[in-house]
Amino acid sequence: MKEYQTITEISGPLVYAEVDEAIGYDEIVEIETAQGETLRGQVLESSEDVVAIQVFEGTSGIDRDASVRFLGETMKMPVTEDLLGRVLDGSGRPIDDGPEIVPEERQDIVGAAINPYSREYPEEFIETGVSAIDGMNTLVRGQKLPIFSSSGQPHSELAMQIARQASVPEEEEGDDEDGSEFAVIFGAMGITQEEANEFMEDFERTGALERSVVFMNLADDPAVERTVTPRMVLTTAEYLAFEKDYHVLVILTDMTNYCEALREIGAAREEVPGRRGYPGYMYTDLAQLYERAGRIKGREGSVTQIPILTMPGDDDTHPIPDLTGYITEGQIYVDPDLNSQGLQPPINVLPSLSRLMDDGIGEGLTRADHADVKDQMFAAYAEGEDLRDLVNIVGREALSELDNKYLDFADAFESEFIDQGFDENRDIDETLSIGWDLLSMLPKDALNRIDEEFIEEHYREDESEREVLEAAD
Repeated sequence: MKEYQTITEISGPLVYAEVDEAIGYDEIVEIETAQGETLRGQVLESSEDVVAIQVFEGTSGIDRDASVRFLGETMKMPVTEDLLGRVLDGSGRPIDDGPEIVPEERQDIVGAAINPYSREYPEEFIETGVSAIDGMNTLVRGQKLPIFSSSGQPHSELAMQIARQASVPEEEEGDDEDGSEFAVIFGAMGITQEEANEFMEDFERTGALERSVVFMNLADDPAVERTVTPRMVLTTAEYLAFEKDYHVLVILTDMTNYCEALREIGAAREEVPGRRGYPGYMYTDLAQLYERAGRIKGREGSVTQIPILTMPGDDDTHPIPDLTGYITEGQIYVDPDLNSQGLQPPINVLPSLSRLMDDGIGEGLTRADHADVKDQMFAAYAEGEDLRDLVNIVGREALSELDNKYLDFADAFESEFIDQGFDENRDIDETLSIGWDLLSMLPKDALNRIDEEFIEEHYREDESEREVLEAAD
Protein backbone atom coordinates (compact mmCIF):
# COMPACT_ATOMS: atom_id res chain seq x y z
CA MET A 1 0.00 0.00 0.00
CA LYS A 2 1.52 3.27 -1.13
CA GLU A 3 1.61 6.25 1.16
CA TYR A 4 1.62 9.79 -0.27
CA GLN A 5 2.65 13.09 1.23
CA THR A 6 1.48 15.08 -1.75
CA ILE A 7 -1.46 17.16 -0.50
CA THR A 8 -1.66 20.25 -2.72
CA GLU A 9 -4.90 21.96 -1.62
CA ILE A 10 -7.53 21.91 1.14
CA SER A 11 -10.95 23.38 0.27
CA GLY A 12 -13.74 23.10 2.85
CA PRO A 13 -14.38 19.36 3.42
CA LEU A 14 -12.16 18.40 0.45
CA VAL A 15 -8.48 17.53 0.23
CA TYR A 16 -6.63 17.38 -3.10
CA ALA A 17 -3.59 15.12 -3.46
CA GLU A 18 -1.25 14.24 -6.34
CA VAL A 19 -0.92 10.53 -7.25
CA ASP A 20 1.07 8.48 -9.75
CA GLU A 21 -1.39 5.57 -10.21
CA ALA A 22 -5.05 5.03 -11.03
CA ILE A 23 -7.29 5.51 -7.98
CA GLY A 24 -10.85 4.16 -7.99
CA TYR A 25 -13.91 6.40 -7.54
CA ASP A 26 -15.45 6.08 -4.01
CA GLU A 27 -12.29 4.36 -2.73
CA ILE A 28 -11.74 4.69 1.02
CA VAL A 29 -8.76 6.78 2.18
CA GLU A 30 -6.90 7.10 5.49
CA ILE A 31 -5.23 10.44 6.21
CA GLU A 32 -2.69 10.54 9.03
CA THR A 33 -2.05 14.04 10.36
CA ALA A 34 1.28 15.32 11.71
CA GLN A 35 -0.23 14.98 15.22
CA GLY A 36 -0.75 11.23 14.70
CA GLU A 37 -4.55 11.41 14.26
CA THR A 38 -6.04 9.12 11.57
CA LEU A 39 -8.99 10.48 9.59
CA ARG A 40 -11.15 8.64 7.07
CA GLY A 41 -12.21 9.90 3.67
CA GLN A 42 -13.57 8.86 0.32
CA VAL A 43 -12.39 9.58 -3.22
CA LEU A 44 -14.89 11.97 -4.78
CA GLU A 45 -13.07 12.68 -8.03
CA SER A 46 -10.15 10.95 -9.71
CA SER A 47 -7.95 11.92 -12.64
CA GLU A 48 -4.56 10.70 -13.87
CA ASP A 49 -2.52 12.75 -11.43
CA VAL A 50 -4.86 14.37 -8.87
CA VAL A 51 -7.64 13.01 -6.64
CA ALA A 52 -10.26 14.91 -4.62
CA ILE A 53 -10.97 13.33 -1.22
CA GLN A 54 -13.96 14.18 0.97
CA VAL A 55 -12.94 13.77 4.62
CA PHE A 56 -15.67 12.43 6.93
CA GLU A 57 -14.33 13.96 10.15
CA GLY A 58 -13.58 17.35 8.58
CA THR A 59 -10.26 18.75 7.40
CA SER A 60 -9.22 20.40 10.68
CA GLY A 61 -5.62 19.44 11.54
CA ILE A 62 -4.69 18.39 8.00
CA ASP A 63 -1.74 20.14 6.37
CA ARG A 64 0.78 19.41 3.61
CA ASP A 65 2.75 17.11 5.93
CA ALA A 66 -0.18 14.70 6.36
CA SER A 67 0.11 11.22 4.84
CA VAL A 68 -2.54 9.77 2.49
CA ARG A 69 -3.18 6.01 2.12
CA PHE A 70 -5.63 4.51 -0.40
CA LEU A 71 -7.16 1.28 0.91
CA GLY A 72 -8.23 -0.17 -2.45
CA GLU A 73 -11.88 -0.75 -1.48
CA THR A 74 -15.14 1.20 -1.28
CA MET A 75 -16.92 1.97 1.98
CA LYS A 76 -18.67 -1.00 3.55
CA MET A 77 -21.17 -1.42 6.38
CA PRO A 78 -20.55 -4.27 8.85
CA VAL A 79 -23.96 -5.96 9.13
CA THR A 80 -25.39 -8.48 11.57
CA GLU A 81 -28.73 -9.17 13.25
CA ASP A 82 -27.08 -8.07 16.51
CA LEU A 83 -27.27 -4.45 15.31
CA LEU A 84 -30.87 -4.40 16.59
CA GLY A 85 -30.97 -2.42 19.82
CA ARG A 86 -27.74 -0.53 19.03
CA VAL A 87 -27.01 3.19 18.54
CA LEU A 88 -24.39 4.13 15.93
CA ASP A 89 -22.93 7.38 14.67
CA GLY A 90 -23.42 8.60 11.10
CA SER A 91 -20.52 6.45 9.87
CA GLY A 92 -21.82 3.24 11.46
CA ARG A 93 -19.58 3.16 14.56
CA PRO A 94 -21.18 2.28 17.94
CA ILE A 95 -21.72 5.21 20.34
CA ASP A 96 -23.86 3.46 22.99
CA ASP A 97 -21.03 2.06 25.15
CA GLY A 98 -22.10 -1.44 24.12
CA PRO A 99 -19.83 -4.30 23.03
CA GLU A 100 -17.93 -4.27 19.76
CA ILE A 101 -20.05 -5.35 16.80
CA VAL A 102 -18.94 -8.65 15.29
CA PRO A 103 -20.29 -8.53 11.73
CA GLU A 104 -21.57 -11.52 9.80
CA GLU A 105 -20.50 -9.76 6.61
CA ARG A 106 -19.51 -6.34 5.26
CA GLN A 107 -21.67 -4.93 2.49
CA ASP A 108 -21.01 -2.08 0.07
CA ILE A 109 -23.05 0.94 1.17
CA VAL A 110 -23.89 2.05 -2.37
CA GLY A 111 -26.06 -1.03 -2.87
CA ALA A 112 -27.64 -2.23 -6.08
CA ALA A 113 -30.98 -1.11 -7.46
CA ILE A 114 -33.77 -3.69 -7.31
CA ASN A 115 -34.31 -5.19 -10.76
CA PRO A 116 -37.77 -3.97 -11.90
CA TYR A 117 -38.60 -7.50 -13.08
CA SER A 118 -37.88 -8.85 -9.60
CA ARG A 119 -39.91 -6.22 -7.75
CA GLU A 120 -43.09 -7.35 -6.07
CA TYR A 121 -45.95 -4.84 -6.06
CA PRO A 122 -46.46 -3.34 -2.56
CA GLU A 123 -49.96 -4.14 -1.29
CA GLU A 124 -49.81 -5.12 2.39
CA PHE A 125 -50.86 -2.74 5.13
CA ILE A 126 -48.48 -1.31 7.74
CA GLU A 127 -50.32 -0.01 10.80
CA THR A 128 -48.74 3.16 12.22
CA GLY A 129 -51.42 3.74 14.87
CA VAL A 130 -51.95 7.28 13.47
CA SER A 131 -55.53 7.70 12.15
CA ALA A 132 -54.67 10.41 9.61
CA ILE A 133 -52.18 8.00 7.99
CA ASP A 134 -53.85 4.60 8.50
CA GLY A 135 -57.35 5.78 7.66
CA MET A 136 -56.76 8.39 4.96
CA ASN A 137 -53.26 7.84 3.48
CA THR A 138 -52.40 4.25 4.24
CA LEU A 139 -48.77 3.10 4.23
CA VAL A 140 -48.04 -0.28 2.60
CA ARG A 141 -45.00 -2.52 2.79
CA GLY A 142 -42.34 -1.62 0.26
CA GLN A 143 -43.65 1.94 -0.25
CA LYS A 144 -41.72 5.20 0.06
CA LEU A 145 -44.00 7.82 1.64
CA PRO A 146 -42.31 11.08 2.69
CA ILE A 147 -43.50 13.51 5.35
CA PHE A 148 -43.40 17.15 4.18
CA SER A 149 -42.99 19.51 7.11
CA SER A 150 -41.46 22.92 7.83
CA SER A 151 -39.21 24.44 10.44
CA GLY A 152 -40.75 24.49 13.92
CA GLN A 153 -43.36 21.79 13.23
CA PRO A 154 -43.56 18.63 15.39
CA HIS A 155 -42.33 16.23 12.68
CA SER A 156 -39.80 14.76 15.13
CA GLU A 157 -42.63 13.81 17.52
CA LEU A 158 -44.53 12.24 14.61
CA ALA A 159 -41.42 10.31 13.57
CA MET A 160 -40.99 8.99 17.11
CA GLN A 161 -44.67 8.01 17.28
CA ILE A 162 -44.46 6.05 14.02
CA ALA A 163 -41.19 4.37 15.06
CA ARG A 164 -42.75 3.40 18.37
CA GLN A 165 -46.14 2.19 17.15
CA ALA A 166 -45.62 0.82 13.62
CA SER A 167 -46.45 -2.86 13.20
CA VAL A 168 -47.58 -5.44 10.66
CA PRO A 169 -51.02 -6.53 11.93
CA GLU A 170 -51.17 -10.09 10.58
CA GLU A 171 -47.69 -10.84 11.94
CA GLU A 172 -49.00 -10.15 15.44
CA GLU A 173 -51.93 -12.54 15.30
CA GLY A 174 -50.02 -15.76 15.65
CA ASP A 175 -46.57 -16.93 16.58
CA ASP A 176 -45.95 -18.29 13.12
CA GLU A 177 -42.33 -19.34 12.99
CA ASP A 178 -42.29 -18.68 9.25
CA GLY A 179 -43.59 -15.11 9.69
CA SER A 180 -41.34 -12.10 9.27
CA GLU A 181 -40.43 -9.91 12.20
CA PHE A 182 -40.76 -6.14 12.22
CA ALA A 183 -37.81 -3.76 12.68
CA VAL A 184 -37.32 0.01 12.55
CA ILE A 185 -34.11 1.66 11.34
CA PHE A 186 -33.91 5.30 12.30
CA GLY A 187 -31.43 7.54 10.49
CA ALA A 188 -31.01 11.07 11.87
CA MET A 189 -29.00 13.58 9.82
CA GLY A 190 -27.94 17.00 11.05
CA ILE A 191 -30.18 17.03 14.14
CA THR A 192 -29.32 18.94 17.32
CA GLN A 193 -28.05 17.29 20.48
CA GLU A 194 -31.35 18.18 22.16
CA GLU A 195 -33.34 16.39 19.46
CA ALA A 196 -30.98 13.39 19.69
CA ASN A 197 -31.53 13.21 23.46
CA GLU A 198 -35.32 13.35 22.98
CA PHE A 199 -35.21 10.55 20.41
CA MET A 200 -33.07 8.34 22.63
CA GLU A 201 -35.16 8.98 25.77
CA ASP A 202 -38.32 8.08 23.84
CA PHE A 203 -36.79 4.93 22.32
CA GLU A 204 -35.52 3.74 25.71
CA ARG A 205 -38.66 4.71 27.67
CA THR A 206 -41.02 2.83 25.35
CA GLY A 207 -38.79 -0.18 24.68
CA ALA A 208 -38.81 0.57 20.92
CA LEU A 209 -35.00 0.45 20.89
CA GLU A 210 -35.04 -3.35 21.21
CA ARG A 211 -36.33 -3.74 17.64
CA SER A 212 -34.53 -0.68 16.23
CA VAL A 213 -31.15 0.35 14.87
CA VAL A 214 -30.41 4.06 15.38
CA PHE A 215 -27.91 6.07 13.32
CA MET A 216 -27.14 9.55 14.69
CA ASN A 217 -25.43 12.28 12.69
CA LEU A 218 -25.57 15.49 14.73
CA ALA A 219 -25.59 19.10 13.53
CA ASP A 220 -22.00 19.63 14.68
CA ASP A 221 -20.77 16.49 12.90
CA PRO A 222 -19.09 17.05 9.51
CA ALA A 223 -21.47 17.59 6.59
CA VAL A 224 -19.61 14.97 4.56
CA GLU A 225 -20.62 12.25 7.04
CA ARG A 226 -24.24 13.25 6.39
CA THR A 227 -23.95 12.00 2.80
CA VAL A 228 -22.91 8.56 4.06
CA THR A 229 -25.52 8.11 6.82
CA PRO A 230 -28.60 7.24 4.69
CA ARG A 231 -26.56 4.73 2.70
CA MET A 232 -25.42 3.07 5.94
CA VAL A 233 -29.06 2.98 7.07
CA LEU A 234 -30.36 1.46 3.83
CA THR A 235 -27.58 -1.13 3.60
CA THR A 236 -28.51 -2.32 7.10
CA ALA A 237 -32.20 -2.33 6.13
CA GLU A 238 -31.59 -4.39 2.99
CA TYR A 239 -29.57 -6.93 4.94
CA LEU A 240 -32.27 -7.41 7.60
CA ALA A 241 -35.07 -7.45 5.00
CA PHE A 242 -33.70 -9.60 2.21
CA GLU A 243 -31.34 -11.88 4.13
CA LYS A 244 -33.02 -12.11 7.56
CA ASP A 245 -36.66 -11.76 6.41
CA TYR A 246 -37.57 -8.71 8.49
CA HIS A 247 -40.19 -6.17 7.49
CA VAL A 248 -38.08 -3.03 7.91
CA LEU A 249 -39.42 0.50 8.28
CA VAL A 250 -36.74 3.11 7.52
CA ILE A 251 -37.27 6.62 8.91
CA LEU A 252 -34.86 9.24 7.56
CA THR A 253 -34.85 12.71 9.14
CA ASP A 254 -34.02 15.30 7.94
CA MET A 255 -33.50 14.91 4.17
CA THR A 256 -33.17 18.70 3.87
CA ASN A 257 -29.96 18.52 5.93
CA TYR A 258 -28.72 15.77 3.60
CA CYS A 259 -29.36 17.95 0.53
CA GLU A 260 -27.66 20.94 2.18
CA ALA A 261 -24.59 18.73 2.64
CA LEU A 262 -24.68 17.89 -1.09
CA ARG A 263 -24.83 21.60 -1.88
CA GLU A 264 -21.90 22.35 0.46
CA ILE A 265 -19.72 19.69 -1.16
CA GLY A 266 -20.75 20.84 -4.64
CA ALA A 267 -19.72 24.40 -3.78
CA ALA A 268 -16.35 23.18 -2.46
CA ARG A 269 -15.80 21.35 -5.77
CA GLU A 270 -16.74 24.54 -7.64
CA GLU A 271 -19.45 22.72 -9.58
CA VAL A 272 -21.91 24.64 -11.74
CA PRO A 273 -24.98 24.93 -9.48
CA GLY A 274 -28.51 23.96 -10.46
CA ARG A 275 -31.79 25.27 -9.04
CA ARG A 276 -31.26 27.48 -5.96
CA GLY A 277 -27.63 26.44 -5.76
CA TYR A 278 -28.26 22.70 -5.36
CA PRO A 279 -26.25 20.29 -7.55
CA GLY A 280 -27.75 19.36 -10.87
CA TYR A 281 -27.41 15.67 -9.97
CA MET A 282 -29.49 15.95 -6.78
CA TYR A 283 -32.48 14.24 -8.44
CA THR A 284 -30.31 11.24 -9.34
CA ASP A 285 -28.75 11.19 -5.89
CA LEU A 286 -32.14 11.20 -4.10
CA ALA A 287 -33.49 8.54 -6.47
CA GLN A 288 -30.56 6.27 -5.58
CA LEU A 289 -31.72 6.44 -1.95
CA TYR A 290 -35.49 6.33 -2.33
CA GLU A 291 -35.51 3.54 -4.91
CA ARG A 292 -33.87 1.18 -2.43
CA ALA A 293 -37.31 0.69 -0.87
CA GLY A 294 -39.41 -2.21 -2.07
CA ARG A 295 -40.11 -5.92 -2.07
CA ILE A 296 -38.37 -8.66 -4.03
CA LYS A 297 -40.15 -11.70 -5.45
CA GLY A 298 -39.39 -14.83 -3.48
CA ARG A 299 -38.16 -12.90 -0.41
CA GLU A 300 -40.23 -12.60 2.75
CA GLY A 301 -38.85 -9.25 3.92
CA SER A 302 -39.52 -5.70 2.75
CA VAL A 303 -38.01 -2.22 3.03
CA THR A 304 -40.47 0.65 3.55
CA GLN A 305 -39.25 4.26 3.71
CA ILE A 306 -40.61 7.34 5.47
CA PRO A 307 -38.21 10.20 4.63
CA ILE A 308 -38.94 13.40 6.55
CA LEU A 309 -37.98 16.75 5.08
CA THR A 310 -38.48 20.32 6.25
CA MET A 311 -39.52 22.51 3.33
CA PRO A 312 -37.62 25.82 3.41
CA GLY A 313 -40.19 28.60 3.78
CA ASP A 314 -42.95 25.93 3.83
CA ASP A 315 -42.65 25.95 0.03
CA ASP A 316 -43.41 22.63 -1.66
CA THR A 317 -42.05 23.94 -4.99
CA HIS A 318 -38.57 24.12 -3.43
CA PRO A 319 -36.18 21.67 -5.19
CA ILE A 320 -35.98 19.24 -2.25
CA PRO A 321 -39.73 18.48 -1.81
CA ASP A 322 -40.30 18.96 -5.54
CA LEU A 323 -37.78 16.29 -6.59
CA THR A 324 -38.79 14.04 -3.70
CA GLY A 325 -42.40 14.18 -4.88
CA TYR A 326 -41.39 12.99 -8.37
CA ILE A 327 -39.63 9.91 -7.00
CA THR A 328 -41.83 8.81 -4.10
CA GLU A 329 -45.37 7.42 -3.99
CA GLY A 330 -47.21 10.27 -2.31
CA GLN A 331 -46.60 12.58 0.64
CA ILE A 332 -47.93 13.40 4.12
CA TYR A 333 -48.24 17.14 4.90
CA VAL A 334 -47.62 18.48 8.40
CA ASP A 335 -49.66 21.69 8.48
CA PRO A 336 -48.58 24.86 10.38
CA ASP A 337 -52.20 26.10 10.70
CA LEU A 338 -53.37 22.84 12.29
CA ASN A 339 -50.31 22.89 14.54
CA SER A 340 -51.15 26.42 15.70
CA GLN A 341 -54.62 25.12 16.67
CA GLY A 342 -52.95 22.53 18.91
CA LEU A 343 -53.77 19.41 16.87
CA GLN A 344 -51.44 16.46 17.42
CA PRO A 345 -50.27 15.30 14.94
CA PRO A 346 -51.13 18.28 12.69
CA ILE A 347 -51.53 16.27 9.47
CA ASN A 348 -53.49 17.93 6.67
CA VAL A 349 -55.14 15.03 4.84
CA LEU A 350 -56.42 17.05 1.85
CA PRO A 351 -53.08 17.67 0.06
CA SER A 352 -51.64 14.43 1.46
CA LEU A 353 -51.64 11.36 -0.76
CA SER A 354 -50.65 7.71 -0.70
CA ARG A 355 -50.58 6.51 -4.31
CA LEU A 356 -50.40 2.82 -3.34
CA MET A 357 -53.19 2.99 -0.76
CA ASP A 358 -56.00 1.52 -2.87
CA ASP A 359 -54.16 -1.79 -3.31
CA GLY A 360 -53.25 -2.02 0.40
CA ILE A 361 -56.71 -1.67 1.94
CA GLY A 362 -60.00 -3.53 1.79
CA GLU A 363 -61.25 -6.96 2.72
CA GLY A 364 -58.48 -9.27 3.93
CA LEU A 365 -56.07 -6.36 4.33
CA THR A 366 -57.74 -3.75 6.55
CA ARG A 367 -61.55 -3.83 6.39
CA ALA A 368 -64.06 -4.10 3.56
CA ASP A 369 -65.55 -0.65 4.19
CA HIS A 370 -62.20 1.18 4.45
CA ALA A 371 -62.04 2.60 0.91
CA ASP A 372 -65.64 3.87 0.98
CA VAL A 373 -65.23 5.48 4.41
CA LYS A 374 -62.02 7.18 3.32
CA ASP A 375 -63.58 8.56 0.12
CA GLN A 376 -66.63 9.89 1.95
CA MET A 377 -64.57 11.55 4.70
CA PHE A 378 -62.31 13.20 2.13
CA ALA A 379 -65.34 14.57 0.28
CA ALA A 380 -67.14 15.74 3.44
CA TYR A 381 -64.03 17.39 4.93
CA ALA A 382 -63.23 19.14 1.62
CA GLU A 383 -66.82 20.43 1.48
CA GLY A 384 -66.54 21.68 5.06
CA GLU A 385 -63.24 23.44 4.27
CA ASP A 386 -64.82 25.22 1.28
CA LEU A 387 -67.79 26.30 3.42
CA ARG A 388 -65.46 27.78 6.04
CA ASP A 389 -64.32 30.30 3.45
CA LEU A 390 -67.94 31.08 2.58
CA VAL A 391 -68.94 31.55 6.24
CA ASN A 392 -66.31 34.27 6.59
CA ILE A 393 -68.25 36.22 3.97
CA VAL A 394 -71.96 35.49 4.59
CA GLY A 395 -72.09 33.95 8.10
CA ARG A 396 -73.53 30.58 9.17
CA GLU A 397 -77.14 31.84 9.21
CA ALA A 398 -77.10 32.14 5.40
CA LEU A 399 -76.18 28.47 4.96
CA SER A 400 -78.54 25.53 4.60
CA GLU A 401 -79.01 22.92 7.32
CA LEU A 402 -76.88 20.43 5.36
CA ASP A 403 -74.11 22.99 4.89
CA ASN A 404 -74.04 23.59 8.63
CA LYS A 405 -73.70 19.86 9.18
CA TYR A 406 -70.70 19.80 6.84
CA LEU A 407 -69.16 22.62 8.87
CA ASP A 408 -69.73 20.68 12.10
CA PHE A 409 -68.26 17.58 10.42
CA ALA A 410 -65.06 19.46 9.48
CA ASP A 411 -64.62 20.70 13.06
CA ALA A 412 -65.28 17.25 14.53
CA PHE A 413 -63.02 15.58 11.95
CA GLU A 414 -60.09 17.71 13.09
CA SER A 415 -60.79 17.45 16.84
CA GLU A 416 -61.69 13.74 17.00
CA PHE A 417 -60.07 12.02 14.01
CA ILE A 418 -56.89 14.02 13.33
CA ASP A 419 -56.16 15.14 16.90
CA GLN A 420 -55.23 12.00 18.83
CA GLY A 421 -52.05 13.05 20.64
CA PHE A 422 -48.57 11.68 20.12
CA ASP A 423 -49.03 8.89 22.67
CA GLU A 424 -52.29 7.31 21.50
CA ASN A 425 -52.05 4.18 19.38
CA ARG A 426 -55.23 3.44 17.40
CA ASP A 427 -55.71 0.19 15.50
CA ILE A 428 -57.47 0.30 12.14
CA ASP A 429 -60.82 -0.82 13.58
CA GLU A 430 -60.78 2.05 16.08
CA THR A 431 -59.83 4.51 13.32
CA LEU A 432 -62.71 3.38 11.07
CA SER A 433 -65.10 3.34 14.03
CA ILE A 434 -64.32 7.02 14.71
CA GLY A 435 -64.84 7.64 11.00
CA TRP A 436 -68.35 6.13 11.13
CA ASP A 437 -69.18 8.19 14.25
CA LEU A 438 -68.28 11.33 12.28
CA LEU A 439 -70.10 10.30 9.08
CA SER A 440 -73.20 9.60 11.15
CA MET A 441 -73.38 13.37 11.74
CA LEU A 442 -74.48 13.64 8.09
CA PRO A 443 -77.84 12.43 6.73
CA LYS A 444 -77.83 9.02 5.05
CA ASP A 445 -78.64 10.42 1.62
CA ALA A 446 -75.47 12.56 1.78
CA LEU A 447 -73.31 9.43 1.98
CA ASN A 448 -73.18 8.93 -1.78
CA ARG A 449 -69.72 7.34 -1.87
CA ILE A 450 -70.46 4.41 0.44
CA ASP A 451 -72.08 1.09 -0.47
CA GLU A 452 -75.62 0.65 0.92
CA GLU A 453 -74.74 -2.52 2.83
CA PHE A 454 -71.95 -0.72 4.71
CA ILE A 455 -74.32 2.12 5.61
CA GLU A 456 -76.87 -0.36 6.97
CA GLU A 457 -74.18 -2.14 8.99
CA HIS A 458 -72.24 0.82 10.40
CA TYR A 459 -74.31 4.03 10.21
CA ARG A 460 -75.22 5.28 13.69
CA GLU A 461 -78.37 7.37 13.74
CA ASP A 462 -78.56 10.16 16.28
CA GLU A 463 -80.64 9.21 19.36
CA SER A 464 -83.01 12.16 18.90
CA GLU A 465 -83.55 11.27 15.24
CA ARG A 466 -84.20 7.65 16.18
CA GLU A 467 -86.87 8.73 18.70
CA VAL A 468 -88.58 10.91 16.08
CA LEU A 469 -88.60 8.02 13.56
CA GLU A 470 -89.99 5.59 16.15
CA ALA A 471 -92.70 8.08 17.12
CA ALA A 472 -93.62 8.51 13.45
CA ASP A 473 -93.93 4.71 13.01
